[in-house]
Amino acid sequence: MPNLILFVLTVLLSYSPVTTSSTDTPPLNIGEKAPAFNLKNVDGKMYSFDNIKDINGNQPAGYMIVFTCNTCPVSKSNEQRLNELHKNYADQGYVIVAIQPNNPDRKPGDSYDAMVENAKNKNFKFLYLIDEGQKVYPQYGATKTPEVFLLDQDLTLRYHGAIDDSARDADGVEEKYLENAIMALQKGEDPTPSKTKAIGCGIKGA
Repeated sequence: MPNLILFVLTVLLSYSPVTTSSTDTPPLNIGEKAPAFNLKNVDGKMYSFDNIKDINGNQPAGYMIVFTCNTCPVSKSNEQRLNELHKNYADQGYVIVAIQPNNPDRKPGDSYDAMVENAKNKNFKFLYLIDEGQKVYPQYGATKTPEVFLLDQDLTLRYHGAIDDSARDADGVEEKYLENAIMALQKGEDPTPSKTKAIGCGIKGA
């Protein structure tokens, strides 16, 4: 009997429940359709591809899905760049959909209330959604903040990776990967490169 009890305890202690993470799900590949979502914005409303519109109320020409957060230093250094991207491309039909994927239990600074405050302080003009339950970021295969997924009008992934080549220093930017990808789509071309390495903090999931 003692041996049986020891065996059961060993099995129980060695068992770890399966959790969804970015390593469990194959990353979204270039040319694939983006997964749907329905997430709460800092204005308290729910947003999905069904009701996200450009500034003129039309279907967007493209979607800049950016997994980002309040607490990562690299994400912080890119916040103004997101504001600039909105300023430069919103009137061309491109929308920024920022998604905060971190678990607030692990990163209290990424709570919904903190997101609302940060969006207000930084004057975000774009959507800033919370991935409650950390269910969306694994479907995209995101692992970093910030990490960009550029979708065309048909929700097909056309570029994935970094905003530019100087994640930590805006003054050091030499190549604007995301902007170049947008301009390629506007010309009816495939972005080159279509994939770069996202530089930032690891996502703190469930």
